[in-house]
Amino acid sequence: MPRLARLDAPGVLHHVMGRGIERKKIFYSDSDRNDFIDRLSSLAIEGAMEIYAWVLMPNHFHLLCKTKKLPLASVMRRLLTGYVVNFNRRHKRYGHLFQNRYKSILCQQEPYLLELVRYIHLNPLRSGVVSDLKALDKFAYSGHAAILGRYRHAFQDVGYVLGFFANNPESARKTYSEYLQKG
Repeated sequence: MPRLARLDAPGVLHHVMGRGIERKKIFYSDSDRNDFIDRLSSLAIEGAMEIYAWVLMPNHFHLLCKTKKLPLASVMRRLLTGYVVNFNRRHKRYGHLFQNRYKSILCQQEPYLLELVRYIHLNPLRSGVVSDLKALDKFAYSGHAAILGRYRHAFQDVGYVLGFFANNPESARKTYSEYLQKG
């Protein structure tokens, strides 16, 4: 039975996940993670999508994004195919890296956007990649540290997320941090 086509249109919010085959690692090193981030950044800066939350875990990733001028399938094909080709070359391996195709869940902006931001950004803490919230605040491979102002990623729309918490960036970061702690 053929797979159903994904629903997609410009301006649609998606929670996208990709997992390694047999839950194996898809990121072995910072070089792998940085390659993925560079590819993601290029797509966002080209105007393919807006990114609100993201995290790179050892064996999977999460993105909360809104499609813009390209369908999600085209964006993900460019992101994942390019990443896998480089990953395989770097690690002298062949074949598939990801389990099936990526998973995408259409989301309503209200009230799910903030819940998904929290869920995605708490992933490293829940899985033990970081030990506590202070370590999470410094974790380089998540959009959380960018929202707090510790890192700058040109591809991440930090202002949009902070706008849900307050008009002033400093107050918004404080309120966002409190919101995250409650999760």
